[in-house]
Amino acid sequence: MTAPVYAFRVLGHLDRHWAERLGDLSVAHHPDGTTTLTGPVTDQARLLGVVNGLRDLGATLVELHPVRPGVDDPHPG
Repeated sequence: MTAPVYAFRVLGHLDRHWAERLGDLSVAHHPDGTTTLTGPVTDQARLLGVVNGLRDLGATLVELHPVRPGVDDPHPG
């Protein structure tokens, strides 16, 4: 079974190296000044690890949702 993919959207443009430290998530910077980090989340501990890592960076989480393959664009806007 493949791990579900989640999108974490935060205020500001995070440097790409933070995505690596948070678990090799892909990074998309948006014109509205937000960043979306997207990647597989194997379990609840991993999900909480990413959320806690964003908190530790001082990032403001504005959206968190699972990405439905073929339905959701993980990098809107």
